[in-house]
Amino acid sequence: MAPVLEKQLPGAAGASDNNNEEEEGQNLWSSILSEVSTRSNSKLPSGKNILVFGEDGSGKTTLVAKLQDTDHSKKGRGLEYLYLNVHDEDRDDLTRCNVWILDGDLYHKGLLKFAVSAQSLRDCLAVFVADMSRPWTIMESLQKWASVLRDHVDKLKIPPEDMRELEQNMVKAFQEYTEPEDATPASPQRRAPTAGEDEAVVLPLGDNTLTHNLGIPVLIVCTKCDAVSVLEKEHDYREEHFDFIQSHIRRFCLEYGAGLIYTSVKEEKNLDLLYKYIVHKMYDFQFTTPALVVEKDAVFIPSGWDNEKKIGILHENFTTVRPEDPFEDFITKPPVRKLVHDKEINAEDEQVFLMKQQSLLAKQPATPTRGATESPGRTASGSPRPAGRAGQPTVPGGSPMAAVKKPDPNMKGGAANEGVLANFFNSLLSKKTGAPGSPGSPGAGAVGAGVQGSAKKTEAGFD
Repeated sequence: MAPVLEKQLPGAAGASDNNNEEEEGQNLWSSILSEVSTRSNSKLPSGKNILVFGEDGSGKTTLVAKLQDTDHSKKGRGLEYLYLNVHDEDRDDLTRCNVWILDGDLYHKGLLKFAVSAQSLRDCLAVFVADMSRPWTIMESLQKWASVLRDHVDKLKIPPEDMRELEQNMVKAFQEYTEPEDATPASPQRRAPTAGEDEAVVLPLGDNTLTHNLGIPVLIVCTKCDAVSVLEKEHDYREEHFDFIQSHIRRFCLEYGAGLIYTSVKEEKNLDLLYKYIVHKMYDFQFTTPALVVEKDAVFIPSGWDNEKKIGILHENFTTVRPEDPFEDFITKPPVRKLVHDKEINAEDEQVFLMKQQSLLAKQPATPTRGATESPGRTASGSPRPAGRAGQPTVPGGSPMAAVKKPDPNMKGGAANEGVLANFFNSLLSKKTGAPGSPGSPGAGAVGAGVQGSAKKTEAGFD
């Protein structure tokens, strides 16, 4: 009996081992399936969309390409598509966020139907880009593109109860904003569980807050903020101008419940902050940066932080403008300088020009010279010539001009002129003065005699 018992014992032990292995296998598979199920529930959602609006040349594509960390030199037309890679380091998960960039021409606004539908609206974030290098266009641009998005949302014909739910979510997110706490580097990206509803303090909205509720988060991005120094040097902008611009933008943000951030791709300012805030709003990643309002070219105001009282701090520095003044009255567009070489000048044909000059010369009358009409003994005004200087005797016919014959009145103007000149120069050539050793040369009488003799010889030569 003993041998048989010995043989049966190993068999019984082998059966129990097989049962244990099967149970362990089932437990392993159940744990794997449970882990997969848990990870699928916490996986980053796909199908999120960012809608980017702004004027041509405001830097929309360049900004998104910089966030994507690529060199996107080619610009699209109509509706451009890019994407952002979103990585959850805590759970080692990766997804893509779609980015739709609408062209600056309103002609293409109908293409929005390919980017957002009634079903995908709740997964969208609207970004309005404003160009700080052209601050006089900011408010008009923001109003225009907000109106475009509002018109598109109305055309989607979303059921009223669903639209009301989206609007209530916006109000709740704005009211429940709290200042972020400093996080340690080892903390996960995901936001920690929030406190219970009984501990949350909800403040009522202001009079001008969320009066234009689009049902989706809105972010205002001011690009090219490195142009602040250029505006100060070339357009004489002062601190008051930048406070006035910021005041109007922040009041617009209150109406739409939007956040505000100033960026510069050239100086790589606030780009990393912009990316973190976008993934925080869309994927609920942890965000630890508070509002920044000290530097005029690096402002950051998260949605829910601002109110009318905080904006009023800017108004304390106003001296030449009031807060309620129209934006375009104080932030004016500079005059356009016209370039001279813009207009092309065509040269006239050479022969045509010469013919015109010939006709002009033919029309001009011949004017006689003054010497031909004046008498030798009178001045140009017709008065008699003044007498000689004191101490010098007046010698009739002593001067060279006295020997010049009067022109013949019957001669033509040109010939008479030539005769007068010839007589004058001949009289100068034939003029003789007394030698130093000749008698009477120092006296005035010798001079008069010499001149008189010279005149007589000249007359004799021409008679």
